[in-house]
Amino acid sequence: MAAHEKSAPGTAKAGLDVARSGWFTELSTMWKGQGLSFQVEKTLFQDRSKFQDVCVFQTQAFGKVLVLDGVIQCTEKDEFAYQEMITHLPLCGLAEAPKTVLVVGGGDGGVLREVARHDCVSDIQIAEIDGMVPDVAKQFFPQMAVGFDDPRVQVHITDGIKYVQEAAENSFDVIIVDSSDPVGPAEVLFQKPFFEAMHRAIRPGGMVCTQAESLWLHLGIIKELAAMCHTVFQGGDVRYGYTTVPTYPSGQIGFLLCTKKGSEPADPRVPNREPSVSTSSNYPPLRYYNSAVHRAAFALPQFAITELASSINQA
Repeated sequence: MAAHEKSAPGTAKAGLDVARSGWFTELSTMWKGQGLSFQVEKTLFQDRSKFQDVCVFQTQAFGKVLVLDGVIQCTEKDEFAYQEMITHLPLCGLAEAPKTVLVVGGGDGGVLREVARHDCVSDIQIAEIDGMVPDVAKQFFPQMAVGFDDPRVQVHITDGIKYVQEAAENSFDVIIVDSSDPVGPAEVLFQKPFFEAMHRAIRPGGMVCTQAESLWLHLGIIKELAAMCHTVFQGGDVRYGYTTVPTYPSGQIGFLLCTKKGSEPADPRVPNREPSVSTSSNYPPLRYYNSAVHRAAFALPQFAITELASSINQA
């Protein structure tokens, strides 16, 4: 994207080599001059799939950590802050109760786990390009991969863009794009053709929620992405909400929630329902999301309001 220089995928080995005394440091040109470090107790898995470098290691501070192309994707300690918010902001903020949901990416199963809390949802599809990620998640992150066990879930190991492009028009109530950063296989998930395909695939009044980076580090990317979404979702609604995740760069990460024009005005800032209470012993209780946090997620600092004023709905 034009708002930042071209980044190249990294590896877990590069981060492990920063300090050879048992530490991993997350390195990327997307956050130059800084890097979160973990003391690594043991490397549990390290391999390369057809698409990316995949690594899992054990830490004392945050439990097991999943790293793709050298970038932290989730940890046992704080994954819920991301999974709950990227899921429940759109599913609770949609005006009508959602029935059909597509997850693009999300191979660790965490978003599936949260979607499955909603009894109103009858059909859950996931399109994940890299089959190694679900396999690794089921082995090392069963508390997240439990989402794959829900009978409503259908798994497609395929290119998410291709899957969306081939979907029938107005197929889904909600599409959640749980992507990594716009580097490597996830780069195309931040481009206009994909958003146009998603706009066609959701019903009028339906919503797309996509990972949208950090206000502190990637405001230029967010501004460009929001402006593109404002063009694609003409007559609809585009908002930026966020959550706090200690192990993500800057400790903050956001989401763009884009609502397709429907018969009624849309405002995802207002929660219209609560996630259902799961009776399964395999499901942890909600640990981050509640209706007050939902509303607060859209309250932006002044610098972000100023920069994004022309691209997102603020009234």
